[in-house]
Amino acid sequence: MIDIDSNAILLGFAVGLPMAAVFFWGLNWGMRLALASNSPGSLLMLSFFIRMLALLAVGFGVVNLTGTLWSLAGYMLAFLLVRIVAVMRAQVQQKTVTTHTKQEGI
Repeated sequence: MIDIDSNAILLGFAVGLPMAAVFFWGLNWGMRLALASNSPGSLLMLSFFIRMLALLAVGFGVVNLTGTLWSLAGYMLAFLLVRIVAVMRAQVQQKTVTTHTKQEGI
């Protein structure tokens, strides 16, 4: 029978929530910088590497701290949930902008 380490899952989830929020905040910030830049590709690539390096480093640190991959499951679940919320928020904002544009007759 599989022994599920709920403490490790909760620790991974607790660490994963703020890390995922920082990851998507960094994505937002990097996109804004890139859109105002003359070389957006370089900025987007740099932003991606920095965000991914931080995300993976903390993930590996949590796994090494707990000594089990269950913490990685909680970490990934937190990232997935924050991603779903970020996508839903972006879709709502896009619908709001579209609705306001249609009402103004543009």
